[in-house]
Amino acid sequence: MKPRHKKIAIIASGVTALCVAAILVLNAFQSNLVFFFSPSQVAANEAPINKRFRIGGLVEEGSIKRSSEGDITVSFAVTDNAKVIPVVYTGILPDLFKEGKGVVAQGRLSANGVFEADEVLAKHDENYMPPEAAMALEQAAKAQKAALTQ
Repeated sequence: MKPRHKKIAIIASGVTALCVAAILVLNAFQSNLVFFFSPSQVAANEAPINKRFRIGGLVEEGSIKRSSEGDITVSFAVTDNAKVIPVVYTGILPDLFKEGKGVVAQGRLSANGVFEADEVLAKHDENYMPPEAAMALEQAAKAQKAALTQ
């Protein structure tokens, strides 16, 4: 093989390796991508069914129900003050998880409309609410105000 052909082969194999690496990185990124939806968006069927996403808002007052003694399954409802979505979570909830406080849950929406969470995040101090949840509450309040004025 001539030196010129060797250089072309090395460059071609380098470009091929770079393309394969880029494809693997993009595939990993896409599989770990999780979108955020508000309860109003979920109720409007904008959220995917049986795909992972996050839902955020406030824990509805009086909605927390714990299962039997030995089970750590908890059901509660997330609201943006316009729509309410029921959530089921099996696991230990954060210490700051309370009714009327901000929450973001990550999981899947089942076919029956119940959000099955595999992770629950609560606010970490009195003044903090996850930005996505705060924005969803703000948009729901604007939509509710617009509906009242019509």
